[in-house]
Order: sequence, then structure tokens, then C-alpha cells
Amino acid sequence: MSRSGPAGAPDARRTRLTVLAGPTAVGKGSVSADIRLHHPEIWISVSATTRAPRPGEVNGVHYWFVSEEEFDAMIQRDELLEWAVVHGAARYGTPRAPVEENLAAGRPALLEIDLQGARQVRAAMPEALMVFLAPPSWKELVRRLVGRGTEGEPERERRLVTARLELAAEAEFDVTVVNTEIHEAAEELVALMVGAQSVD
Repeated sequence: MSRSGPAGAPDARRTRLTVLAGPTAVGKGSVSADIRLHHPEIWISVSATTRAPRPGEVNGVHYWFVSEEEFDAMIQRDELLEWAVVHGAARYGTPRAPVEENLAAGRPALLEIDLQGARQVRAAMPEALMVFLAPPSWKELVRRLVGRGTEGEPERERRLVTARLELAAEAEFDVTVVNTEIHEAAEELVALMVGAQSVD
């Protein structure tokens, strides 16, 4: 289900960028993967990150895995639309050129990023549709984080502290999608993106 936020829908005369953000372990990657599988017409940005790949992650598909030096060079060349240090550890960023190319081509474009990055994109592209992905409950968010088993206890605790802060930012977004079931949330997001393109 979705909840409308306080921000109004801006005027859009070309393809409008959609930004998906939300707390850690809420399922942003799973929702994006479902859209990638069922909606090839939607372009989904691949972020660059300095963190190591998790099991099963593929370079260029899930993320662009780069060194700290490579990331520094991307910043210096102004190649990132946004970037941030996430969970006090790795850096993540959105390569600028592919975003601009797909918007210019009239293709629906989606960024799946963290809260800090979403704020940077809103400042740079205020016409973007900002979508907050929320868990059904705090208890369910904790269950998902523990259940995926990709972080040790110290990292989980750090992410849960961050998640509480991220949940408090929901009001900054245009609309909230509650991720009760992945495919349902993905389809709701696609419907929002299609609706956003039709705004005159």
C-alpha cells in the first residue's frame, strides 16, 4: 500500500527520474530485481561501491565494485550524480552519465539508493519522484536484517541504528510504498513511475 507524502508532484515535461530509498534491509534490492525481471522497459541505475561483493553479487549487474582510488577519481571527474558513506563504512555513488542518457532518451529511469544519496538527488534534480520503501513494522525489518545473514553482529547493530534514523525521514518523500510482499511492492512502484511520466 502507498501513503502520500507532503510534497506535491512537480511539473514533468520529459521522462521523470524516480528515486527509491528506505532503511537498510527493507528490500530495496529485491524490489529492484523484481522490476528488472518483469519490466525490462524500465532502466535501473547500477551504483558504484567500495564495499566487497556479497555472495552471488555480479559486478555491473548488482553494483560496480571499485577500489577507493577508483571512487576518488570518479568524484574528481564529477562523474557521480550523488555519493555518500553508508553505515560509516563503504562509499556508494550513482554514475551520472547513464542517468542523463536514459532520461534524455525518454526511458523511465529508477535509482535505488540510500537516504543520503536521495537527498543529494533531490537537491540536484528537484523534479524527481521520491519514493520511500518502508517495512510493514520495525520487528519485520529486524527479522529481515538478521535473516539474510550477510552481516556480523557488530555490523547488524550499526545498521539498525542507521535504520531508525532512516525511518524518521519518511516525511521527506513524495510517497511511501510499504514492502509487505516484494512483487506487489514492485508493481506498485512501477505504477507510480508510469503515472509520474504522464504528468504535464
